[in-house]
Amino acid sequence: MECAAKGSAGAGPCAPGRPSRRCGLCGAVAYCSPSHQMLHWNDHRDECARLQEQMRMADTLNDFPFTFSEEASLLRSGEQMTRCSLFMSKGLHQRGLWTSECSCGPTLASIGGLGIMNDWNLPSSLCPCTDPKNPISTPLSSWKDYYKWRSLPFHSPVALLLHWPLTIYHCLQLSFARNSSSEVSGKLHIHYLGPEKELLQLAVFGELRALFPGLQLYIEIVGPAVPQCRDGETICISNYAHCSEESCHCRSSERTNAVMLRLRKGYYHDRYTDIVKQDSNPHLIVAPNAGVAAYSSWLPTIELIKEMGVPAIFTDFCEEAAFLASRCISSVTGRPLSLPIQINPFRQPMAVEDSALYLPCYSNCFIFGM
Repeated sequence: MECAAKGSAGAGPCAPGRPSRRCGLCGAVAYCSPSHQMLHWNDHRDECARLQEQMRMADTLNDFPFTFSEEASLLRSGEQMTRCSLFMSKGLHQRGLWTSECSCGPTLASIGGLGIMNDWNLPSSLCPCTDPKNPISTPLSSWKDYYKWRSLPFHSPVALLLHWPLTIYHCLQLSFARNSSSEVSGKLHIHYLGPEKELLQLAVFGELRALFPGLQLYIEIVGPAVPQCRDGETICISNYAHCSEESCHCRSSERTNAVMLRLRKGYYHDRYTDIVKQDSNPHLIVAPNAGVAAYSSWLPTIELIKEMGVPAIFTDFCEEAAFLASRCISSVTGRPLSLPIQINPFRQPMAVEDSALYLPCYSNCFIFGM
């Protein structure tokens, strides 16, 4: 957390230490001193009321059915619980798929083992390591629905990783609802833009096999964080991530329907021509935690998506980031969002540490689309 006035003209250096003087109206921004707060008011006044409304969403956004939700929500203060201590308390710290979930884990620069980690390090009763008992009867609309369908207890922490495939599932449901005439028969092509942490958690995308039985899924994973040495590599996920029980048949069984992931290093607008040479046009583009307003490299990609006419759904960590992204997208397309900003029911149920604002902030928290 930094002083909101840092870098402002005439502000001067910030006082040492974590800024503790929060705006008395919105409570979303903090300052290192009264003078910096006064100096920043001309910039902050236009956003203050909007941030105040967003702060009121905190209780709604932390409304999860999990028994660990109260612990996870404490991460926002950073005083009583950290990601490391939460995973340590569950015996998952730096183990298997959980390795990259806290700041002491490996960086993307050291992912030579990309796609190798395939273990939940949980007993079979706590993770989805085998086929579901029953097919989905009605579309899943919440974590509660998913856990009930997968026969998982609410103390299972797997939602902390499964927000990646469940967000894709929800994006597809939204896309199908918007375009009821769209037909997908046999094969489903998704272009997935800007991966980062999930590159170390690719095994969880195997859950898409259960969510879309009978479909062959092809996902192009495109972004600058993809290692150069893995550019163009195809990864076939034909099984679920394993539980910790050696006798479980999840370690020996394979299914015919697989999720095919192809890795592409670079920006989507630079790699699109290469992709379509080998791949049919996508049914959907998904950009998780995109940060559209923060990176100018998104502008040519948005231009390309506009020309393609393919549904594209973005997510971001907080509502303000989604709001700023919507303005950026509209400035490029000349029209409002086709999918307005809304809460993602499958956001990660763990607050983000060290966010720039005091706003409620979760991975894949808000969804919006063009």
